[in-house]
Amino acid sequence: MESFTRFMILFIAFCLVFRCGYGFYLPGSYPHKHAVGDVLSVKVNSITSIDTEMPFSYYSLPFCKPQEGVKDSAENLGELLMGDRIENSPYRFKMYTNESDIFLCQSEPLSSDDFKLLKKRIDEMYQVNLILDNLPAIRYTKKEGFFLRWTGYPVGIKVQDAYYVFNHLKFTVLVHKYEEANMAQVMGTGDAAEVIPTTGNRGSDVPGYMVVGFEVVPCSISHNIKSVKDLKMYGKYASQIKCDPTTVTMAIKEKEPIVFTYEVTFEESDIKWPSRWDAYLKMEGSKVHWFSIMNSLMVITFLAGIVLVIFLRTVRRDLTRYEELDKEAQAQMNEELSGWKLVVGDVFRAPTNASLLCVMVGDGVQILGMAVVTILFAALGFMSPASRGTLLTGMLIFYMVLGIAAGYVAVRLWRTIGCGDHKGWVSVAWRAACFFPGIAFLILTTLNFLLWGSQSTGAIPFSLFVILILLWFCISVPLTLIGGYFGAKAPHIEYPVRTNQIPREIPAQKYPSWLLVLGAGTLPFGTLFIELFFIMSSIWMGRVYYVFGFLLIVMILLVVVCAEVSLVLTYMHLCVEDWKWWWKSFFASGSVAIYIFLYSVNYLIFDLKSLSGPVSATLYLGYSLLMVLGIMLATGTIGFLSSFWFVHFLFSSVKLD
Repeated sequence: MESFTRFMILFIAFCLVFRCGYGFYLPGSYPHKHAVGDVLSVKVNSITSIDTEMPFSYYSLPFCKPQEGVKDSAENLGELLMGDRIENSPYRFKMYTNESDIFLCQSEPLSSDDFKLLKKRIDEMYQVNLILDNLPAIRYTKKEGFFLRWTGYPVGIKVQDAYYVFNHLKFTVLVHKYEEANMAQVMGTGDAAEVIPTTGNRGSDVPGYMVVGFEVVPCSISHNIKSVKDLKMYGKYASQIKCDPTTVTMAIKEKEPIVFTYEVTFEESDIKWPSRWDAYLKMEGSKVHWFSIMNSLMVITFLAGIVLVIFLRTVRRDLTRYEELDKEAQAQMNEELSGWKLVVGDVFRAPTNASLLCVMVGDGVQILGMAVVTILFAALGFMSPASRGTLLTGMLIFYMVLGIAAGYVAVRLWRTIGCGDHKGWVSVAWRAACFFPGIAFLILTTLNFLLWGSQSTGAIPFSLFVILILLWFCISVPLTLIGGYFGAKAPHIEYPVRTNQIPREIPAQKYPSWLLVLGAGTLPFGTLFIELFFIMSSIWMGRVYYVFGFLLIVMILLVVVCAEVSLVLTYMHLCVEDWKWWWKSFFASGSVAIYIFLYSVNYLIFDLKSLSGPVSATLYLGYSLLMVLGIMLATGTIGFLSSFWFVHFLFSSVKLD
C-alpha cells in the first residue's frame, strides 16, 4: 500500500510538471513560432472522394513534384490504417511575405493514360488535401447567402463536355503575432493562465508569428506555355495572374502540358493558437445536432426510468409474497402457480455452445472497455481531430491491453458454467484471443485485396500487415492468455441453487420467444440513432466529429438501457417457465446491431447516393459489418452480465428447498 501511494504521488507530480511545461492544449502538435522570412513547407495528403471512398496518392496525378524528390512524412499507425499518405510538396512560403504570380512547374504533355485518369478523378469528385503547420487547407464557398466550409479543393470540374483542372492556387495564411520571442507566452484560458511554449528563433528579439489559419481558393487559368519555357520553379510569371474562382479556362487536352502557379497572402488574425481548429470543428446545423441529442437523451431516460420502476416493483412484490409464506404454503404455491419459482432446478443449467458464449462475452468486455476508455480520453481532449490517427492508434492500444480482461472474464465464466472445472481453460482463452480479431482480419484482408487491385492508398501495406499480426500474436494473445490464467486461478461463482439431472420441459409459448428478443433491440437503438448519423457522416462524408462529451453520455445511457432491456426480457422468460435465458439475454441487447446494420444500408441508399461502383459499395458494407459485429459483442455482453447478476441475485434472495 505504501509503494502504491508513492507511485501515485510520483504520477501526479509528473502530470503537473508535464502540464506546466506543455500547456493545456494537449491534442495535435505544439505551437511553432516563426520569424518573418522563415520557410513554411506545405505537405500533401491523399486525394479523397465521398463518391468512391477510396483514397489515392497525390502524385498519382500529373502534379508538380518537389525539387528534392517526394518524401514521406512521419506517420503513426492510425494514419496508415485510415489511408493517409502525407508527403512533402513543392509549395513553399516565407513567413509574412506576400508573393504572387509564382511559377511552380509545367507538367509533361498528358499521355493517354494520364488524360483518362485525370478525367476519371474529376468525374469522381476527388479533393486535393494540403496541410500547413498541421492545419488542413480550408475552402469557403457561398451558396444562397451562406458560407460553406470545405477541407481541400477539387481536382477539377466538368462543364458540359469539357474538363477543366484547377492549376492556380490562391493561398491565404492567417497568422497571430506574439512578442518576446525568448519567453514562453502566458495566455488566459477561462479562469486560469496557461503556459504555451514556443519554438524556433528563440535567440531573436524579432516578434514571432504562429499559423492560425490556412485557406485556399482554386482557379483554372489558361497560361501561355511559351512564356514559361525558360522559367524555373518559383520564378516570376511573365504577366499578372487574376484568380477568379467563378470562371474556368484551363481545359485539359491529350498531349498538352499543364502549367501550375500559385500566390500567397499573409493576414494577421486575432485567433489564438489554441482556437485555430474552431473553424474546422464548427458543423453546419450544430444547434440542431445538440438539440436532437438532448431530446433523445431525455426521452430515452424517461422511458428507461418507467421500465425500471415497473420492473423493480414487480420483482419486489414477487419476492415479498414468496418470503411471507410458510413452507406448506410455498409448496402449495409451487403446485398452483407458474413462474420463475418453478425453474429453480434448471435456471443455471449449462447453455448450448457454452464455450462460444464465454468467448463472445470475453471479447465483448474487451471491445466495451476499449470503447469506454477511448471515448473518455477523447472527451478529455487527449485525442483531438488535430492529431490525425491518434484516435485509431489509441483504440488499438487499448484493445490489446484489455486482452487481459477478455481472457479473465471468458475463463472465469467458463469455470462458473462448469462448476469450477479447470479443464479447457487454455482453449477458451486462446479462442477469446482469436475470435473477433480473426473475423476482423478476414474482413479487412478481403477488403484490402479490393483496395490493392484499385491501387488505393487506403490499402494496408504488406509491412503494416506484418506489424499488425506481430502486435496481435506478441501482445494481444499473450495478454489474453495471462488474463485467462488469472481467471482459472480465481474462484468461480457459486450457484445459489442445485441443478436437476433431468431438464424441465418448457411449456408451449403463444409466440416465438426469439421474436421478442430480436425486437428488444429497438430501445437501445433509439438511444444512439441520432448520434449514429453524425458518426456515419464523419466517417463517410469527410466531416469532423468532435462532440465526444455527448458521445460519452450516449454511451453511458446505452449501457443502462441495454442492461434494463435484458433484465426485463430475462424475467419475462423465467415467468413463463423458459429457463433457457443465457443466449436470449445476450441477444436481447445485442440485437441492436441488426438495426444499426439496417440503418447503415439505409444510409448507403439515401445519403450516399453518389457512391459509385461495386468496389465502393463492398467496402462500405464490409466496414459496416465489422462495426456492427463489434457493437453486437459489446451490447450483448452488457445484457448477459446484467442478466446473470440478476438471476443469481433473484434465486439467492429466497429460501428454496
